[in-house]
Amino acid sequence: MTMLPKKDPIPENASREELAQFWDTHDLTDYLDELQAVKVHPLPLFDQGITVRFDLPTITRLRAQAHKVGVGTTTLIRMWVKERLQVE
Repeated sequence: MTMLPKKDPIPENASREELAQFWDTHDLTDYLDELQAVKVHPLPLFDQGITVRFDLPTITRLRAQAHKVGVGTTTLIRMWVKERLQVE
């Protein structure tokens, strides 16, 4: 009887860098039995755009706030506009 080599466990609570290092050195096909299907929710398509100009201090504050919240600047602006429109 042939013994299969013992495989390393998939790291839990690892950083993005640690996971990247793991998958750079391991073959995904060795772990197919441990993977789970996930449901993907695609983002809505934004088919229209608008240009809004801001002065540099405002852009700097927007970028800082977006970074603090963990989203892109345009995403933050879109969130704020949609929140305001819901109030109206």
